[in-house]
Parts: sequence; C-alpha cells; structure tokens
Amino acid sequence: MKAHNALILNIILLTSLLLIYGCGTTGKNFNESLYKNIVVGTTTHKEIQAMFGSPFKKGIQNGYKTWTYEYNFYNALGNNITKDIIIVFNQSGVVKSHQMMTNQH
Repeated sequence: MKAHNALILNIILLTSLLLIYGCGTTGKNFNESLYKNIVVGTTTHKEIQAMFGSPFKKGIQNGYKTWTYEYNFYNALGNNITKDIIIVFNQSGVVKSHQMMTNQH
C-alpha cells in the first residue's frame, strides 16, 4: 500500500511540475498597440527603435534592411501567444513596408 501511495504522489508531483515548468518563450515581448503609429514613407528606423526597442532579428530582404520583432510564449495549458512585426526600410532608413501577425484576437 505504501508503494502504491508513493507512486500516486510521484505521478501528481511530476504532472504538477510539467504544468508549472512546461512553458517557454522566444524573442522579446513588445507593445503591439504601437503598430498603428507606423507610417510608410514617414516613420524612421530611430522612431521604430524608440517604439519597440532593439529588434529580435535584423536582415536583408530584396536589398532592403529588415527588422523583425518577435515574441512567442508557449505553455502546457495551451495559452500560447505569438506575435511578429516585420519592418522593411528603404535606403534612407524610412519604413518602406510593414506587417504584423499574431494569434491574439
């Protein structure tokens, strides 16, 4: 009987640990409500950095500088959050195009 109770206790503890620690994040959280302030042809890379901080990734897309802001939070309960902003700058450092994607409604 003691062995059975110990097994049940171990299962409960393991399940609790998985629920508590079964989560992870990638990227850096950012305030997506500021996205509406981005204006193509007007907003500069300095203004973008002031709004969102340093980008999670920098790259080149078709010869233009591209910044990516990304945040992903996953947990064992399924309350996942994913959001990305991709900003492409022209040669002068002004926003050429941008897009935001999220699983939040």
